[in-house]
Amino acid sequence: MAINANAYSPKQFKFLIAEQDDWGTLNPDSSGSPDNPYLAVDVDSVGSPSLNLNQALEHRTGSRVLQATDFFQDKLTKVIEFSVSGTATTEVLDLLLGNITEGDTVPYGIAANSAAQNLTSATENQTAGQILSIVYSSPTTNKDMAFKDCFCTALSFNGDAGTEGGRVKFSATFKTGSLPADLTSNTISVDTAVTANNYYMSSWDADDRIVAGHSNVLVNSFTLNIENDVVFSGATATGYESAARVGEVSATADFNIKYDGNTDAMFENFHDQVTGASEGATLMATDATPSDGEFEFKFANSAITSLSLSEGDLMSLDVSVKALGAGVGSSDLFFEVAC
Repeated sequence: MAINANAYSPKQFKFLIAEQDDWGTLNPDSSGSPDNPYLAVDVDSVGSPSLNLNQALEHRTGSRVLQATDFFQDKLTKVIEFSVSGTATTEVLDLLLGNITEGDTVPYGIAANSAAQNLTSATENQTAGQILSIVYSSPTTNKDMAFKDCFCTALSFNGDAGTEGGRVKFSATFKTGSLPADLTSNTISVDTAVTANNYYMSSWDADDRIVAGHSNVLVNSFTLNIENDVVFSGATATGYESAARVGEVSATADFNIKYDGNTDAMFENFHDQVTGASEGATLMATDATPSDGEFEFKFANSAITSLSLSEGDLMSLDVSVKALGAGVGSSDLFFEVAC
């Protein structure tokens, strides 16, 4: 076979995502029923799927060499992982936030008394974005990689006032316990192209920039992290047949904020936090309640988990907080995110 003269830029690859209705069935492309739109994610990097195949590569008794007969590989009992990062836009955020919070209403969040979520191979006709289909779209013909039964397990947002005007970026991690739908799929069409509805830190009002009860903070940069992992079980010929979100749901935030008269008491507040109590709300918003149309987030209760001076052109503070629930019987959202 002769060499191939074609070469491709990483920017020619696309990362597509769609709501999937039935466990085990990849969301169809422009035909079939149901046919949900594939959204093109505005990516900085498409990353690469981690197939996590089970391999045994140790040589066996009777030889100093790994023989072909010694090699072992299992493709059924594995969890495939994906990571992607890019610019936060509404359509994609609605899908990701809805999936990781198990809901479809803005603001997205999880209640303090949230129960475990369980899905199985019998799950059909789900409409709340609980399952996703993911496609790595290749610039070569009929070489797309398609994955079904995917879940967003970690979602992070960040912004820096000195980078791209404080435009909000995101990164997301996904997992699936099912076999790939196809690793040489027909080219899958983009139904919704990348949009330009950007979000900026500059939209937040001063009195609605609050970190653990300290209001009117000047934010240089932030990172918001949401984690809601999935555990897979029940090995079958097509992968795992059950997925459960049963572990801790967590929401944390890291900020670099200006050291001034509104933040100079933070060290005392951090040191004197009271066991069993919240230090105060954390909010980044245009008003007191995160709402549709703006990137905003709120921890109704939060604790400071880390604090240090940060030297630069101005003295700043690096502060980390974690969202706290209002009690095991409370139906109040312990964190909220709007877009």
